[in-house]
Amino acid sequence: MKAIDLNNVQEAQEFERVKPGGYVCVITNVEDIPEKEYLKIEYDIAAGNLKDYYRTLYNNRGFWGASTIKSYKERALPFFKGFITAVEESNTGYHWDNDESKLVGKKVGMVLGEEEYEARDGSIKTRLYVANIHSVQKITANDFKVPALKKLKNSSYLDKPAQIPAGDMADFAEAVNDSDLPF
Repeated sequence: MKAIDLNNVQEAQEFERVKPGGYVCVITNVEDIPEKEYLKIEYDIAAGNLKDYYRTLYNNRGFWGASTIKSYKERALPFFKGFITAVEESNTGYHWDNDESKLVGKKVGMVLGEEEYEARDGSIKTRLYVANIHSVQKITANDFKVPALKKLKNSSYLDKPAQIPAGDMADFAEAVNDSDLPF
């Protein structure tokens, strides 16, 4: 191993993670994907103790962890209109004029939910997703509902419990026993 000078290196610190809930966010980047008819929207948290969370994550870890897609295909236009309405209601004087670049810097309310996914190693993990978009006013008035955890269906991990290491089988059985859940 090469010699490494750790005298001026700060140890990694624990940081508060974003949890499912409603957040006032700011749109930081928008990319139009015309061949698929959607906008890829990157955002960050714009208020509260997690303000600039994703910018800090990017500065420390080198990746942007918050994006969503808004389709403008014909069948998705009602959802796209809901997104645009939320942005317009959240930004006095802003009106959509089909120029996606003008969305950058606009605030909007986002409800983040949590969903399970299968990791490359076959384990089940969770991640955040944009469940709903509202006006900033609805978020600050706490006028939204956080969805329940979206459970993974048809996972090869769940379909093939023999792949679970023997020591993890008790944890696996306990994790899938939902009799203690309040819903």
